[in-house]
Amino acid sequence: MKKRQLGQSDLYVTELGLGCMSIGTEEKTARKIIEAALEEGINYFDTADLYDFGENERIVGQALKPVREQVILATKVGNRWKPDKTGWTWDPSKAYIKEEVKCSLKRLGTDYIDLYQLHGGTTEDNIDETIEAFEELKAGGYIRYYGISSIRPNVIREYIKKSNLVSVMMQYSMLDRRPEEEILSLLHEHDISAVTRGPLAKGLLSDKLLGKASEKGYLDYSYQDLVEILPLLKEKAAHSRSFTEVSLQYNLANPAVASVVAGASSPEQIRSNVAAVKSNPLTQEEVSIIKELTKPGIYREHR
Repeated sequence: MKKRQLGQSDLYVTELGLGCMSIGTEEKTARKIIEAALEEGINYFDTADLYDFGENERIVGQALKPVREQVILATKVGNRWKPDKTGWTWDPSKAYIKEEVKCSLKRLGTDYIDLYQLHGGTTEDNIDETIEAFEELKAGGYIRYYGISSIRPNVIREYIKKSNLVSVMMQYSMLDRRPEEEILSLLHEHDISAVTRGPLAKGLLSDKLLGKASEKGYLDYSYQDLVEILPLLKEKAAHSRSFTEVSLQYNLANPAVASVVAGASSPEQIRSNVAAVKSNPLTQEEVSIIKELTKPGIYREHR
């Protein structure tokens, strides 16, 4: 599988990464999914301390232990579980980040994290302090690089201006084109990579189409919009290809995108996603058709 450079780092990530949140806590099943990803050439695995109260990190770390030097391991920090596990609070403080990284390293069973990401962020945060924490962890060898996982343009701009981040993880798909105008071009201009999630828009852009549609619609699209747009997209953009292929290739067509992180709940789904990423890229004409049929979208909230 092709690899792309992550920002200005020396990390080269496969065009498809595995979003580990979806692998579950049944260890045997989870291992099979991760092993299938490795067999298919995926080298980028994304988890978070939040997932399954840290159990996800433990399972991922154990499964990747034999190939640790050959893979890129990414995790996240900032969401702190309440003592009773009924929810979590936001804590981007330097003290918490520097303490929590030790817990993640222990659960992952590794001496270092390739990409450590802030799992959110607001303009009310003490961003300078958060950056200081990441820089100190990098200097100490606990992490190799850092990034943020955010869809807030104002927060992303602050990190671009003040930090040495190499990546921004954000939701992006044919039905969620909000990052295009405001963020992706900015990232590309600063040699920072986008790592995208949600490429199938909760299954709407898979071959199940309206089978996954909610009566509430999706983002700027009403249910009626989806009834009209999805079959048109399928007809005019997909032709003989699977909708999953077109969806993943649409993300990869943007020059700011280094990797599309997709979840998978079975080895079969891994193989299907890999085939989609290995298929032919979209032509400029196909990208233009998709843009004509869908809404550009802007971030009205999440500032």
